Amino acid sequence: MGSQLHPSNSLTAPRIDIVRTAADAVSRATVPISIHLDHAQSEDIIKQAADMPFDSIMVDMSHHEKEVNLRKTRELVRYCNERQKVTEAEPGRIEGGEDGVMDTAGLEACMTTAEEVDEFIDTGVDVLAPAIGNVHGEYGPRGPQLDFERFEKIRSQVNGRVCLAIHGTNGFPPELIQRCVAAGVAKINVNRLVLDDYYDHLRDNVGKIPHTQLIEEGIQKVADLTAKWMEICGSAGKA
Repeated sequence: MGSQLHPSNSLTAPRIDIVRTAADAVSRATVPISIHLDHAQSEDIIKQAADMPFDSIMVDMSHHEKEVNLRKTRELVRYCNERQKVTEAEPGRIEGGEDGVMDTAGLEACMTTAEEVDEFIDTGVDVLAPAIGNVHGEYGPRGPQLDFERFEKIRSQVNGRVCLAIHGTNGFPPELIQRCVAAGVAKINVNRLVLDDYYDHLRDNVGKIPHTQLIEEGIQKVADLTAKWMEICGSAGKA
């Protein structure tokens, strides 16, 4: 299981203690837990994080053109690996929104190709997060439209050289998550799947119950949903 932090809430000067606190909690856990820095897009932040108690770092240079993305990813992966940090990267990024995304055919240029798989593996990265129709954000009325035929080609091209991750799981039903696992996804990023009940709890109860009770019950909501999705993924009880 991985606990993910985002650069915006973990690496600003007043918040670095969040990372150290998380690392202390992880060190006392009775099951294996890793601390992952997600979507780090600043070279300075990545280098700072590599000297902190993160187990893995997503080297996200996807906002650059492909050639620059590859060059910077290779340099930063080497820097992280020298400090025994697992690294993750993504060849491209598809943004969602309230109205969802264009048809899959229109996303062709944004999706990961077999050629890109080899190029990114050559950077030394440990985990690859391909774009197969998954989006960062909301999917809109059509819902998730994943290209599993493309994913199978990517998995075959990878041939066990790196692990595969899937991002953008907001709104995924259980059967879609299970299909991703069956297809060979080893790491699943979740956001709203484990936070929706927490947000509902806050909206329904803020100002009505003591603050400490509000937070404690909210944390339990997250824990309950996390346990539920671990069961769905087939990862429960395997520590």
